Amino acid sequence: MTVPCLIPTYQWTPVEQPDVSFSPNGVKGSNRKRRRDGHSQNDLKRQCFGSPGPARNGNFTSKPAAAPVTSRETCSSYSSFPTCSPAASKPGGCVPSLREGSHQSAFPPSSVSDKLSQQILDLFHAYEQQNEDLEKKEHCRAALQRDIQTIFPSAQVFLAGSSLNGFGTRSSDADLCLVIEEGKVSYIERPQLIRAKVPILKFRDRVSGVEFDLNFNNTVGIRNTFLLRTYAYVEKRVRPIILVIKKWASHHRINDASRGTLSSYTLVLMVLHYLQTLPEPVIPCLQMDYPECFNPKMDIHLVPSGPSNIPAFVSKNQSSLGDLLLGFLKYYATVFKWDKHVISVREAKTLPKTYCKEWRDKFICVEEPFDQTNTARAVHEKVKFEAIRAEFTELRKDLNSILPLKYTRPKI
Repeated sequence: MTVPCLIPTYQWTPVEQPDVSFSPNGVKGSNRKRRRDGHSQNDLKRQCFGSPGPARNGNFTSKPAAAPVTSRETCSSYSSFPTCSPAASKPGGCVPSLREGSHQSAFPPSSVSDKLSQQILDLFHAYEQQNEDLEKKEHCRAALQRDIQTIFPSAQVFLAGSSLNGFGTRSSDADLCLVIEEGKVSYIERPQLIRAKVPILKFRDRVSGVEFDLNFNNTVGIRNTFLLRTYAYVEKRVRPIILVIKKWASHHRINDASRGTLSSYTLVLMVLHYLQTLPEPVIPCLQMDYPECFNPKMDIHLVPSGPSNIPAFVSKNQSSLGDLLLGFLKYYATVFKWDKHVISVREAKTLPKTYCKEWRDKFICVEEPFDQTNTARAVHEKVKFEAIRAEFTELRKDLNSILPLKYTRPKI
């Protein structure tokens, strides 16, 4: 694959949003139930590219109206890159643009006041994705988009998943979402898209060696990428805690949805839920505090810049990284009721497990924040569930006893 010298970036066009009043504690909005994004599995089984009418999947339009931005400043600064540029950002925005990289200022002493906390921080610094890793993925994304646009001019390829949400490591593969709107192609007729759950095309970039997973029109994955990216940077302790928990789960072989255990996405939601529901929360509930920034009906092209200017969260909880890790294990070992509760990051609480199809007979229930499906549905065997639950009982205060350090050396 030929890599262009100049990386073509995503092109966002601002559209007019309704004005929203807000208070220092967040948006003043109604408490109406938010609608679900996307369609059910039975909707649109076949989509004809040549059919007339607007696109029906993912809330995208081929030519957004070029109107001035009038909505609340926090949620309406749209740039030409997948996050807000420094020039367009509000000074208090916590989410860095891709141009800025993923740098963070030093951690406060209270966060690393013990041996376990320092071990967590050291592991995080050794493994966190570097800017050059992201640049390799962006080069391939841009080249792929350029080639696809020779056939489908309105198509866009979005980088998503851990590479962009702030929780990636140096060895993370890259998730791509190809978004193609309905439109005519001159040399074919009656094309049809047969919808599977989420079909994946796996490939390797010959130039960089990066492994890619490409999906088609799974726009909810783009939405949750930028929700998680905001959580990653809204509080300094979030990224180290999640990275070490992903390493812990991988070491104990409970982090592989293809083998009936937990996906990385589910693990991240479990950690965020724990941090939200402490007596003094470490992180806020972004979808409740900033509903316009994470509106599930927002045009998909505007999603990357929606949360650009959300400020950092100032928590009264000053627990160390080590205490938060041990608290996470204890919460799921002794407090959380697996048979009665549904984890909801969207509402920052547990929901009662009902008898509806999504939760019935499921061992672990974790709500997807945008479409409210169960992200832990892969755990469908009791023996796998019991193995997962058993791992949460390890409460020693040395990372080497929780996650043997000889298995944590990064492979660069």
